[in-house]
Amino acid sequence: MRVTWEEAGWESVAPFVGRRRLPGWDCTVGLVIGDSAALMIDAGSSLREGALLRAEAQRLLGPGRRVTHLALTHPHFDHVFGAAAFSGVEVFGAVGLDTALAHGREELCADAVRNGLDPRAAEGAADLLVRPRHHVFGEWTLDLGGEVQVLLANVGPGHTAYDLAVLVSSAPEVVFCGDLVEESGEPQAGPDAIPSHWPAALDRLLDLGGQDAVYVPGHGATVDAAFVRAQRDELAARFGVA
Repeated sequence: MRVTWEEAGWESVAPFVGRRRLPGWDCTVGLVIGDSAALMIDAGSSLREGALLRAEAQRLLGPGRRVTHLALTHPHFDHVFGAAAFSGVEVFGAVGLDTALAHGREELCADAVRNGLDPRAAEGAADLLVRPRHHVFGEWTLDLGGEVQVLLANVGPGHTAYDLAVLVSSAPEVVFCGDLVEESGEPQAGPDAIPSHWPAALDRLLDLGGQDAVYVPGHGATVDAAFVRAQRDELAARFGVA
């Protein structure tokens, strides 16, 4: 039986777009439902969390339907470790993400443990790490059926070298930003960040969504264009970018 966003513990962002704030790291995942396909945006921080998300998506989609596409916004454990729970889906990521995940498996596991994930859960997710089959160089449009279209845009580098944004054509338009934008804390610039390009990546997000879009950060509450613009200016000042 199909349930509403609220009944499933999700937040409705637009008529066929929802998102969920996960416990622990306050990571955001998204779901876009078309007439013939459904896109999950990011997959949670563990196999258990990924399985929970898939079960919740199943309830939202109703009988006979399943998640068909998965977009990974960047290669950090809290966004990719649940991906193996979505077996049989078409997985998308920015060009180079597959290689980064293949060679960064041990560091991803170590980073997850440093941040509090149970070592056994981290090792299990790292062992089954899913790499994207579809590599987004510039932009890639997905038709999910009906009038639901999604644009995957390689907007990085910035937070990482492989930042993928997701623009949903809806009323209002919705932009899933990954960790290029964070609301519940200061944007995190780890060793894989490329600060000199981060403000330009946010300019690209604003160009994609425009003034009236809803922007969904990788962590925290939804924000507007003014918030993204202010965070862009703060990052430019923080990193000395003109």
